[in-house]
Amino acid sequence: MPERVHNSPNLIYSVGTQVVTRKPVQGSSGRVMHPSGAVGVVVRSPQDRSHTYRVRFPDGFEAVLNHDNLMLLAEYKQGSINDTDQVLPKNGLFDRVIFRCVIGSRAYGLDDENSDIDRRGIYLPPAHLHWSLFGVPEQLENDETQEAYWELQKFIILALKANPNVLECLYTPIVETATPLAQELLDMKTIFLSRMVYQTYNGYVMSQFKKMQADIRNHGQVKWKHVMHLIRLLLSGIKVLREGFVSVQVGEHRQALLRIKAGELPWDEVESWRLDLHKRFDRAFEETRLPERPDYERANEYLVKARRSAMAEELP
Repeated sequence: MPERVHNSPNLIYSVGTQVVTRKPVQGSSGRVMHPSGAVGVVVRSPQDRSHTYRVRFPDGFEAVLNHDNLMLLAEYKQGSINDTDQVLPKNGLFDRVIFRCVIGSRAYGLDDENSDIDRRGIYLPPAHLHWSLFGVPEQLENDETQEAYWELQKFIILALKANPNVLECLYTPIVETATPLAQELLDMKTIFLSRMVYQTYNGYVMSQFKKMQADIRNHGQVKWKHVMHLIRLLLSGIKVLREGFVSVQVGEHRQALLRIKAGELPWDEVESWRLDLHKRFDRAFEETRLPERPDYERANEYLVKARRSAMAEELP
């Protein structure tokens, strides 16, 4: 699938960037020196989009042009290939959701009256669209309803990499929709658990720890929600390695985690718990009976079967 060119609304083209003109380029006499669609290279960049670029063309001619009169050459060549923004409104992809669940605080058992309902899941695009020149988006999002759905292959790849958010989808106690095809995936969810959980969860824990350090550096104190999620991830990782099961609900640790979130536990006590959990996580990794890698073969067999079923008009 072609790689999509991402063009930020605040992007400034750097020196050396190849660009295409959106309008004819005139010389000092008013004569057109190059037509619209001419290719040049940026030789001087502005500090912001309110100022102009200097662009050199193959014949050595240079022109001063505004940002709105230029386009990245890579973006121009791509056209609408793999333009998923065109695919979304036309093909009802939200109607292709095969699995919908609730994760986050409500699934963890850490919710209160102000908690959002975070829905995640999987969608299966119709085969003709998946095979098309335009491709399909890896993820559907609706910010207003706090929903996000991964395309099936993307979901499976993330699960094979032991992504905590994706594994929690497979093990959440709150499942709202599961077609027969999705239920088949749920029934084989243990194939995604491996010793790789240790590396992936550690990566997420380190990310949370960096957030804590940034909070202290920028605000003089931690954001206790970040601390709570760090502890929760460690507890979850230990459980996976020891029992081969992703425990989404925090269970007996609920009150302690809520006290951390509220900033009611002394920092020394929290830090002591964190360090102890790190040791237990390391020990669980050394002793785990999980396989070295997930079952790629079964995951692939399932994906191929799902792709074939996507040729039918009805959602499998």
